[in-house]
Amino acid sequence: MNGKLYLVPTPIGNLEDMTFRAIRILKESDIVLAEDTRTSAPLLKHFGIEKRVFAHHQHNEHQSSNEIVRFLKEGKNVALISDAGTPAISDPGFFLVREALKNEIAVECLPGATAFVPALVNSGFPTDRFCFEGFLPVKKGRQTKYKQLAEEERTIILYESPHRLIKTLEEFATYFGPDRMISVSRELTKMFEETVRGTVEEVKVYYDTHPVKGEFVICIKGKD
Repeated sequence: MNGKLYLVPTPIGNLEDMTFRAIRILKESDIVLAEDTRTSAPLLKHFGIEKRVFAHHQHNEHQSSNEIVRFLKEGKNVALISDAGTPAISDPGFFLVREALKNEIAVECLPGATAFVPALVNSGFPTDRFCFEGFLPVKKGRQTKYKQLAEEERTIILYESPHRLIKTLEEFATYFGPDRMISVSRELTKMFEETVRGTVEEVKVYYDTHPVKGEFVICIKGKD
């Protein structure tokens, strides 16, 4: 009998957001896959989880997925975690899930932490219809994507790194207009959690004079 592949969300900052079920599945699984074993080690130690941990990330997922599928076919249960949040959401996981399903292996994703949901709810923008774009292309295809999103009527959700935030806000002014309403959340669930709301221009002015630190989730009001 084949084993099962579990996708297990982990906290995006606050360890209290780890679920009882997630802890149980990690303890019961035969193998744990982690995006970065150095990042996952303190988390697993905190919850008393002692398992063999293997690295599974964007640079080795194609190669390692074949080996993982073999483990699963041997009847072993495998749990995949990312550095933070839900695996396969702007993190490794999709390719492994697809390969497991191709081999008729059961896949189960636990509910849990992911950064874009609290950012969306905090934004005050419509939540009934939205599009999640993750990280925009860094170079090739970036302008094309902006032109598409400029016509989007649903709430748009993006991830952005701190060193690109100011440039991204400047690009928003170009493609969405300086008066488009946005909401920028950073360090969600952590001690210095912050959400800044306003027009593109107002938010840019704010971050011109305040520290740009942490991981950012940006919500953009859809085109009227």
